[in-house]
Amino acid sequence: MVVEEITEGVKNLAVAGDAAAASGGEGQRRGGGGSSNRIQVSNTKKPLFFYVNLAKRYMQQHGDVELSALGMAIATVVTVAEILKNNGFAVEKKIRTSTVEINDESRGRPFQKAKIEIILGKSDKFDELMAAAAEERGEVEDGEEQA
Repeated sequence: MVVEEITEGVKNLAVAGDAAAASGGEGQRRGGGGSSNRIQVSNTKKPLFFYVNLAKRYMQQHGDVELSALGMAIATVVTVAEILKNNGFAVEKKIRTSTVEINDESRGRPFQKAKIEIILGKSDKFDELMAAAAEERGEVEDGEEQA
């Protein structure tokens, strides 16, 4: 059930830069200097495995993926990267950390927020693992139909 919801969420993702920014910045970013394989991770909007599956899809399409997060979402982006690395799907290419200045009207002044960007590339086993996972899903679906 959860996997179906995640898959449906990935299918319904807005891909245009303006639409991605309007939906909380998730999904691909085009134009405005952003790369087309960037995922901006939130720790409140989507479940963890939504981002894991989305990153796999981006790696299939682009060969690599850039995971980006601010503040409290940094733990989520690190977890997503570690899941992909530990399961053999990705290799770490680069990690960048910085601070960004956020203007908050309620505080009346700008404040600093931590930012992380993790670039992951496809592992040597990526295509093999994805094919095995697709085959496994096909067998599970066939098994459910027979039962």
